[in-house]
Parts: sequence; structure tokens; C-alpha cells
Amino acid sequence: MTPPAPDPSGAGPDRRISRKTLLRAAIAAGAAAPLLTTGTVALARDSRSAGTSLTPTPLCDDGDGPTHEQMEGPYFKPNSPLRTDLVTPGSPGTPLTVSGYVFGRNCVPLSAVLLDFWQADASGAYDMAGYAFRGHQFTDATGAFVLRTIVPGLYPGRTRHIHVKVQAPGQPVLTTQLYFPGEPRNGTDALFDPALLMNVRDAGGRRQGAFDFVLDVAGVPGPGEPTDPPTGPPGGTWAPGRAYAAGDRVTYDGTAYRCLQAHTSMSGWEPPRVPALWGRA
Repeated sequence: MTPPAPDPSGAGPDRRISRKTLLRAAIAAGAAAPLLTTGTVALARDSRSAGTSLTPTPLCDDGDGPTHEQMEGPYFKPNSPLRTDLVTPGSPGTPLTVSGYVFGRNCVPLSAVLLDFWQADASGAYDMAGYAFRGHQFTDATGAFVLRTIVPGLYPGRTRHIHVKVQAPGQPVLTTQLYFPGEPRNGTDALFDPALLMNVRDAGGRRQGAFDFVLDVAGVPGPGEPTDPPTGPPGGTWAPGRAYAAGDRVTYDGTAYRCLQAHTSMSGWEPPRVPALWGRA
């Protein structure tokens, strides 16, 4: 059965007007997302020197409307390949590079953060048989990431967007989407949030995007400070600081796991927490 169309105002009996509804209304009225003097969307890195806490990156859905239980969408697949370049030779589409940083609320850049990206191809289709235009990576020691892909195509009901799951070690997963400025469908897409707009510019037949994620965590402890809560030794053969190869088998708290991607383990990436790296044996 086709669900009824949501009230575009976001209002209705016993419904609050949410932050996202107000933002969409502002866009429809001609207002813009927060801008720098250069006319581009403000990035988290630009406000780090202000001495105040950064605002966490919002979810792509905040409970506003009937999509509350669909914030990752119907096209997510676990166990994506470990890679920063999603483009295979011969893939049509405009090349796109998205770069940025992941920060905690206290402006500390976060290393070893998992970013799992997935998107439509140039024609607007998702690969559900394989892993085309899907991949995960980790931020480097400076909290930086770089994604090489193409500009995703359009499909009915949605504006142009890229899906992503972001998770700091041992922390909850943020599931969200990145959007492109100047898209005609931004004003009609029920999930669009101007707070998730990338800075995008043309670069000689290519496009370059920038976005900084801010996770709702305090950041990493400084030198000599204990983790909170303290990290105890896990039960089983899995251990942090070891180099695991694809196919290696371990146990953790009585469950057997098989390594899906070669990596060096660390506290916070225990097998149950990272299905991109470990699957049940």
C-alpha cells in the first residue's frame, strides 16, 4: 500500500515542527545554509578557533515524517570493500573527489574513524548484486579522509546525495547523507538537510567536494589520560594491536569470527562492533 504523502509543512495533529522542517522551509523561502564570507558552506574546521564546542553532524533523518526507521535507506549493504577509490575503469560519470576531516565536539580531530560510503551510479541505480560505488575507509592520524568517486545520478523521489556511516572506535554509528548545493530537487526532497551540504566546485571537468563530520563524542584522551570507560582485555583469541589477514579466524566472548578485510586491530574495533571487518565464522 502506498503511504500517504507527508504534509510539506511538517505540521499536523500532535506533531512538533522539527529543526529539519524549519530548515526546509527556510530553503524554500530563499534562505541559505550558514555561509562564510567566501560564499561557501561553513566547514567545521573554520570554526575550530572560536573556542566553542562544534555542533555534531545531524542524522539524515531526525524523526520528522514517516521515514524515521529508514535513515540508512533500502540500498545499504554490509561488508563493503576497504578502499578510498570507488571508480572502476570504464565507469561513466563526472569524477568527484570528496575530502574532509572528522572531529569530536571539542574540535579534536579523530583518527581511525570508520567511514562507509555507498551511492547510486551515473544513471541513478544502486548495485545490489556486487559492491560498485561502495567502500569503507578509516581517517588518518590527522582525522582526514579522501573519497574518489563520481557524481551520483538521480532517481525518482530523491535529490543528488551520497550515503555514509561514520563510527569512531567504540562509539555509536552516525548514519547520514551528503548533499550537493544548487540542485533543483533539494527543495522537494523530504530528507534533504542544508546542514549536510558539501562545498563543491568545478575543477576542469571534475568536481571537488569538501565536508567535515563532527561526531557527538568528546574526542580522544590526551597523553597519559585513561580511556573512559577503561578498556579491559577481551575474552577469546582476538587482541588489539595485531595484524589480521583476510580469512583469519578468532574468537571473541565465545563467538567465532572470520576476518573479512586485512587490518591492524585496535581497542574499539572488536569483532562484534565492525561487521565491515569481521563476519561470524
